[in-house]
Amino acid sequence: MQERPHSKKIAIVGMGNVGAAFAYALMLRRLATDIVLIDLDRKRAEGEALDLRHGLPLVGPMNVFAGDYADCADAAMVVITAGANQKPGQTRLELLKQNAGITADIVRRVLEQGGKPILLMTTNPVDVLTRAALDVAGSMGLPPGRVFGSGTVLDSSRLRHLLAEAAGVDPRGVHAAVLGEHGDSEVCVWSRANVSGIPLAEALALRGVVLDNGFRERAATDVRRAAYEIINRKGYTNTAIGVALCRIVEAVLGDQKSVLTVSTDAEGRYGLPRVCMSLPCVVGAGGVEKVIDAPLAPEEEAALRASGEVLFASCRSLL
Repeated sequence: MQERPHSKKIAIVGMGNVGAAFAYALMLRRLATDIVLIDLDRKRAEGEALDLRHGLPLVGPMNVFAGDYADCADAAMVVITAGANQKPGQTRLELLKQNAGITADIVRRVLEQGGKPILLMTTNPVDVLTRAALDVAGSMGLPPGRVFGSGTVLDSSRLRHLLAEAAGVDPRGVHAAVLGEHGDSEVCVWSRANVSGIPLAEALALRGVVLDNGFRERAATDVRRAAYEIINRKGYTNTAIGVALCRIVEAVLGDQKSVLTVSTDAEGRYGLPRVCMSLPCVVGAGGVEKVIDAPLAPEEEAALRASGEVLFASCRSLL
């Protein structure tokens, strides 16, 4: 299939479990006209592309192919899922430094093609690597709003799922957010949670559920532990993050101005240091177009600052 004018091209760098699941979800959602798969293992990218193309007669026309960095020149978005896995005997800090180097190299190679795509980071630890990507991209002239991470979009979805089950309602009507690190220091924002405008405590009470500290702690733990539980059973997580990435892509390509908890430059907000972390962001064609500084409960704001310090310590370790 020939390249088309006015195309919505998405390049995916990294064809591991997450990259492949995202490409599959992206094809099914029909959000892009062109999907480029890039991987160090060219044959793997070719195999994934061929597998996806065989499903196109059942989905609809689009251009799915294995490519290289030159194909990023006219991409609307480049989604980075590539990274090294931890090796036996390798420390977390050594892995972090290795993946920061990989991220910096990918960002340079993408932007050297001359385009101005939106860069969406997914590789973990996503907040620290988003900061690394932002620093490199900024030095090459890319506006800061065009670099952000998947952050806690998935964590927020996990929280909404748990609350929907407790309230016995459609999860799409549950509005709740997880802010801060995509990790153990993340913060569930209970003060703003509601079910279609009904305060969460009232919605849960209709089912005889009490929104007390015990409920909050159990739910927050379940959200934080979700990835570990999945990994213990299937070895990795990939499906739900693929769907979460599609939601972010949809907001950008459709210029939806969606409020999503993506990882963005948070320096100075809520007294935070120079880190990237998840905050409520208006996401549209320009990437992160605005950060909403919503008032938080005092204990939530304190927890958010503590999460910032955790991330800042990781960022300092890269210096």
